[in-house]
Amino acid sequence: MPRRRRAPAEGSSLHQLYPRGFWRLAAVPGVVWILLLFVVPFFALISMAGGAIGPTGTAVPEWNPAYWDRASFKYVFENIFGADAVYRAVFIRTFVFVVSAVTLTVLVGYPVAYHVARIRGRRRTVMLALLVLPFWISYLMRMLAWVGLLTDDGLVNRALQGLGLISSPYPFLQGKPLTVILGLVYGYTPFFILPLFAALDRLPTSYLEAAWDMGASSWDTFRRVTLPLSKPGVLAGIAIVMLPMFGDFYTAYLLSSGRPETAMIGNAISDLLLGSSFAYAQARGAALVTVLALFVSVLTLYYIVSTARSTREAAR
Repeated sequence: MPRRRRAPAEGSSLHQLYPRGFWRLAAVPGVVWILLLFVVPFFALISMAGGAIGPTGTAVPEWNPAYWDRASFKYVFENIFGADAVYRAVFIRTFVFVVSAVTLTVLVGYPVAYHVARIRGRRRTVMLALLVLPFWISYLMRMLAWVGLLTDDGLVNRALQGLGLISSPYPFLQGKPLTVILGLVYGYTPFFILPLFAALDRLPTSYLEAAWDMGASSWDTFRRVTLPLSKPGVLAGIAIVMLPMFGDFYTAYLLSSGRPETAMIGNAISDLLLGSSFAYAQARGAALVTVLALFVSVLTLYYIVSTARSTREAAR
């Protein structure tokens, strides 16, 4: 008798349900998208930094890496690490601003994400809708709204004076680092909460119940179970908010009226690419963007390695 073919066992690997090479073919549009909208523009940026200066004073890209001029990169590195570094203070200030803003974002966003992940029913739907609501409004418009609130006769100063906390209007918009840091926290906190909420929502309740059955208190359960298992979500949220913060320029510009004492790396790049008219400004601005991109790439690599390590540890 002919041997009957066995049906695939329940829980067999997913690739058995699709033709050979299906997932590689399905990944082609995404790969093409990344090549066209990230790799090619980034190569053009480096080519502009290493290119020549045209007759009109603008940077002319050099597409052959063998002929790249390293003068712009040398200028940027000398002004970051040299004795008379122009951009060192800007880099340090940006790093301090971003670390402070990310720390406050975690302190503010984690309790919110944890609370939304624990509640159920209509309250959860309302909370999720409130979390998504900021994405419907332009980031620039939200910052401009804060400008109106923080003026000398704005609602914040009037409320503080009405409560007797200050006797005269506080100059929030006159180059105050605290204003820029709080602006970054306000602008990017929703981007931190959503991925963390997704991670917390996927935590198996059986782990929590097992901890409670073994006599652990609510605090011990959170510290030894919930917090370690939510580490990938925390790292994902930090990566999502930290990386754009390093290139942010309009938050510091709008909330400090363009004062140099609160300028970030993004403001220095903007000044070189848009506000300067000397011949090498565009090439140096492109070189500064490249250096910033390399620095951010190191942070991204750390996030990838840490996430992979946390995933392996959770799978054991």
